[in-house]
Amino acid sequence: MTSPNHATRRTPSPDQIRRAPKVLLHDHLDGGLRPGTVVELAAAVGYDALPEKEPDLLGAWFREAANSGSLERYLETFAHTCAVMQTREALVRVAAECAQDLAEDGVVYAEVRYAPEQHLEGGLNLEEVVEAVNEGFREGERRATANGHRIRVGALLTAMRHAARSLEIAELANRYRDVGVVGFDIAGAEAGFPPTRHLDAFEYLKRENNHFTIHAGEAFGLPSIWQALQWCGADRLGHGVRIIDDIKVAEDGSVTLGRLASYVRDKRIPLELCPTSNLQTGAATSYAEHPIGLLRTLHFRATVNTDNRLMSDTSLSREFEELVKTFDYTLDDMQWFTVNGMKSAFLPFHERLAIISDVIKPGYAELKSEWLFQQTTSTRGTADVPYADGPR
Repeated sequence: MTSPNHATRRTPSPDQIRRAPKVLLHDHLDGGLRPGTVVELAAAVGYDALPEKEPDLLGAWFREAANSGSLERYLETFAHTCAVMQTREALVRVAAECAQDLAEDGVVYAEVRYAPEQHLEGGLNLEEVVEAVNEGFREGERRATANGHRIRVGALLTAMRHAARSLEIAELANRYRDVGVVGFDIAGAEAGFPPTRHLDAFEYLKRENNHFTIHAGEAFGLPSIWQALQWCGADRLGHGVRIIDDIKVAEDGSVTLGRLASYVRDKRIPLELCPTSNLQTGAATSYAEHPIGLLRTLHFRATVNTDNRLMSDTSLSREFEELVKTFDYTLDDMQWFTVNGMKSAFLPFHERLAIISDVIKPGYAELKSEWLFQQTTSTRGTADVPYADGPR
């Protein structure tokens, strides 16, 4: 999808995309392990059910299983990653490597989610799980800094939709707020497990003035989104990609928003969009057909995310590479998505503003200047069309 004046579109190179400061709001800890780490941890705890024992083959197996087109089958892959994350040492290692990997990819702020209730089989209690993951994130931040990268990682505690521990996990999230945990989430198969089953947890969080996001509008559609917003009061929508079902595009190109889509846009409700994951689970058929293109054009509060880096064989840079290739996005577009993400983070306002002003904007300004310099040395006439910083 390349425009006729592609040379003047200022599309960034893969290296510039990787170096650009990025913000990640939707990433699962148990969906982002290194294949080699899974193999080593499995050997350490005697877990012999891995489908492959070589890291490269195991990584390929995860990708193939996740490419089934079924959300339910996609979720089955987590049995293996969770199985090797049942000790304090494993949780610290996985969390530290997560922070390192994100920082190496240019992520400057990330919210990484996990379900503490899924890491109790080795004898840990909920508090020990949270403290181990927090320790790992802090260690990963220190290692990243030592390697010349800056990142801050906050944890989202997730409750499983099919279970009955959401209030307990919400209370845990509130207990550890401001010491590593920034919010709450529910996840798992949407069909048959509406968010309204967990109203007591959401009401508790609202009373405590705490933040929460809800997986909604990934596989189940508009009713899931409506319930998450109107009955539960979600601050953000995990995925939310099916909001496109409430947007009509006529043959002449005119667009009509339904009441729910209008509400989501008017209220600036963040959409935690995960393009590659959405293709794997059947929420979109291709990058070109992914709703993110239209949602960006219509100025929804769209953000770009990875979901599960292991299963999707992706990174935030790779997600942006696909969008740049598909929609001819520029560094301006990348900055727009990134600022959207930072505005939507579960951090105090002044901290979000500081990261936008001191890290994101200067980082993109440097890359834009670099791009223009490269163009002036290779093609006459491109430097006199400056980057636009207007509303996007």
